[in-house]
Order: sequence, then C-alpha cells, then structure tokens
Amino acid sequence: MAQYLLNIVQPVGEVPPPEELGPVMKELAALNEEMQAAAVWVFAAALQQPEASTVVRAEDGDVLVTDGPYAEGKEFIGGFDVIEVEDLDEALLWAGRLARVLGGLPVEVRPVAQRF
Repeated sequence: MAQYLLNIVQPVGEVPPPEELGPVMKELAALNEEMQAAAVWVFAAALQQPEASTVVRAEDGDVLVTDGPYAEGKEFIGGFDVIEVEDLDEALLWAGRLARVLGGLPVEVRPVAQRF
C-alpha cells in the first residue's frame, strides 16, 4: 500500500456563498465518509486563504517570522486528503471522484515519500 496526497487547488479570492458552497461541502463530506468506509482515507483538512499564512525562516542564527504566504499566486492549496491505496491508478480514481465533487477545481495527486 502507498499513501498519496490529493491537493485541492483553488483560486485566491472570495469564498463562494453558502448556497453554492453548502452542497459541495455536503458531497465532500459524503466522499470522505466513503473513503473511510473503503479504508483508504488517512486524514483530510481544509486550509485558510494564503493571507492567513506565516512564514518562518532561519537566517544567520536567527529566526525570521513574516506575514503572508511563502509564494504569491493566483491559486493555492485550499485543502487536502491523504489516502492509502494499492497504487497510483487507484489514487487517480479517488482524485477523479474528488475533482467531480469539487465542480472543476483541479486535484493534484502526489505520492507520499516513504522515507526522508
């Protein structure tokens, strides 16, 4: 078995209104429950907008803390799932289902390294 990160890529900006976001979140919760029932779900999380980020760097023996994301962009990782499946093909099937639930948001699939 291998673990895969399913990154949900979304545009920076306004969060959709509740009447649009509510049904998507309901379908997303149902998909996560299905992943749990299939014993492939490891964990998932939603992330705040990039401006909520704080960047910490170690430079010249000091720690520098700055507001904002590390990299500016028009899109960001808005959430993710970590799944454990047999292979990339199975990860892509789950990612496809996730992308359909998200109504067009791209989902990046990345294998989790087994060792550092």
